[in-house]
Amino acid sequence: MAVAKRAAARRGKSAKKKATRAPKGKSPRKSSKKKRAVAKKKSEPARAKKTASEMAHAQRDISVSEFFAKNRHLLGFDNPSKALLTTVKEGVDNSLDACEEAGILPNVRVEIQQVSETRFIVAIEDNGPGVVKSQVPKIFGSLLYGSKFHRLRQSRGQQGIGISAAGMYGLLTTGKPICVTTRTGKKKDAHRVELVMDTKRNEPRIKREGVVKWPSPHGTRVEIELEGSYRGGQHSVDAYIRQISLANPHAEITFVPPKAEEFGAEHVFPRVTKEIPPETAEIKPHPYGVELGVLMQMFRDTKARNLRACLNGDFSRVSPRLATEICETGGVATSRRPSEIGRDEADRIHKAIQATKIMSPPTDCIAPIGEDLIGKALRAEIDADFYATVTRRATVYRGNPFLIECGLAYGGKMPAEDTITLYRYANRVPLQYQQGACAVTKGVINTDWKSYQLQQPRGSLPVGPALVLVHIASVWVPFTSESKEAIAHYPEIIKEIRLALQECGRRVATHIRKRKREADEAKKRAYIESYIPQVAVGLQQILELSDGQTSKVVKNLTNVLEKSRKM
Repeated sequence: MAVAKRAAARRGKSAKKKATRAPKGKSPRKSSKKKRAVAKKKSEPARAKKTASEMAHAQRDISVSEFFAKNRHLLGFDNPSKALLTTVKEGVDNSLDACEEAGILPNVRVEIQQVSETRFIVAIEDNGPGVVKSQVPKIFGSLLYGSKFHRLRQSRGQQGIGISAAGMYGLLTTGKPICVTTRTGKKKDAHRVELVMDTKRNEPRIKREGVVKWPSPHGTRVEIELEGSYRGGQHSVDAYIRQISLANPHAEITFVPPKAEEFGAEHVFPRVTKEIPPETAEIKPHPYGVELGVLMQMFRDTKARNLRACLNGDFSRVSPRLATEICETGGVATSRRPSEIGRDEADRIHKAIQATKIMSPPTDCIAPIGEDLIGKALRAEIDADFYATVTRRATVYRGNPFLIECGLAYGGKMPAEDTITLYRYANRVPLQYQQGACAVTKGVINTDWKSYQLQQPRGSLPVGPALVLVHIASVWVPFTSESKEAIAHYPEIIKEIRLALQECGRRVATHIRKRKREADEAKKRAYIESYIPQVAVGLQQILELSDGQTSKVVKNLTNVLEKSRKM
């Protein structure tokens, strides 16, 4: 009976539990959560919906200066120390370009004055032709304004951004205007203009202007106050000026640091030569480097009356015969008006250009430094035992002519246990940052330096007491960013870099092997010479020679040794 009662009780409890269980799929906890979510949604205000016309009112043009003001890192103003260096770099580049274009031997003065712990005044002064007063606001107070972007010829600046971006950075960090003093001739007035940039409109605003007394007969002085940090080391301003003096041996550069350093209150880098680089010629686009969309735009903008005249007059290395051949290959009449050519016809012409053998573009648009001047500059700045320089023949990438130069200094007081020092240049301008992302670095790493008597860990720069200088001269250097800190990895460029490095490597390997042979010879000679007197004493005892005969034996053995070892 007791067992039956216990079983009945268990059945009763189970039935009661089933009666209180919620329906399948709807637990009490989930149901309460859902109720709370619905209640919360009802309590929240309804989100207002926007119409297309309301959204259209929010759209507006973005000024290029407003964009770069928010993205200053794209221009090289990532941090205070880099901002200071970038400002100096852009000012020196402008000064050197202006002097060379006017045919004047450059004298550039760089002054850095420390105002407070984080503020500096950077002044760059040159003896160039000066700037016309009406052009000063546009050149120094608006981005993307310049004379070099549309010209295919070698120059340091390309985009018309540099010095105006430095002035914009100074304005953003200190609120101070950029000050420009310029004079175009000895009998002309010197004008001083203080201006700021309106970033929303990318327009200059003149704060103050007037005529001032200035001792220089012609030239320009730019002063920018900015937030920065002055540091030493590889990426310092002093290291940059030292490097730019190597690539510009015709320029005299004076550097005045914030505080007197090991070279005194100012450091002068004298010019090595008085020869100004030859003036580069402007060339027309080469057909191989023109893409289909650009070709169609050129057809729309040309002043030529027919297709044959357009191909012959608007492109480099296209003769009337070649123009006719391209038209025949593409199946388009030579008499067609370029502005009437459609996409399909333009596509056929573009393919016909790629299928036609066209001479490489002329190279008078680029001005290399030259093997002799690279050697002189290296000897003036680097104390080494051996120097090798190479200037390659000009070649082409994407229809743009370019040329690679290389200089190598080996030995001296450079540390043998560290990786080599690598200097990268583009159109005579040092590249200070993003070394790992640069085509020059890739070309150096991909070279087998072990074949040239230097140690090289896998995937790294070689190790040894050496400095390598690589320079690319081109009408359009393919930089990886607007800050112009690294060169893109075009296969044609990397190939030329490797060929130049290999030629320098062969020369330095010959030097290293020669030095090793000389060291071995000296070591062997020292060993043998130490035993010659002992041999003579033994001969004296055996043959009973006199002292005079013994000294004669020593002399004869020494002569035989020198002749046999070719010493």
